[in-house]
Amino acid sequence: METNEVEALVRQLISNALELDELKVSFDGSQCSIVAVSDIFDSLSRVKRQQAVLAPLADIIQEGKVHAVSVKTFNNQQWQRDKLFNS
Repeated sequence: METNEVEALVRQLISNALELDELKVSFDGSQCSIVAVSDIFDSLSRVKRQQAVLAPLADIIQEGKVHAVSVKTFNNQQWQRDKLFNS
């Protein structure tokens, strides 16, 4: 499976499972970086946020289509602040 196909699959699986305001998926080799933004993360701990994003990817991680995943999650307020300071 080509990198762009895996990227599209990751995006689709997460989008189908979670109602997000923004989703960014990028690959560097086999390293997958995900940024997920939604106010659904407001009441969740960091661990629960990552679990929510990684859960839809369990099968493709187990199959080896994705080897390493970095997840950053933000609510909308945190995302605006992050974009302001890291632009």
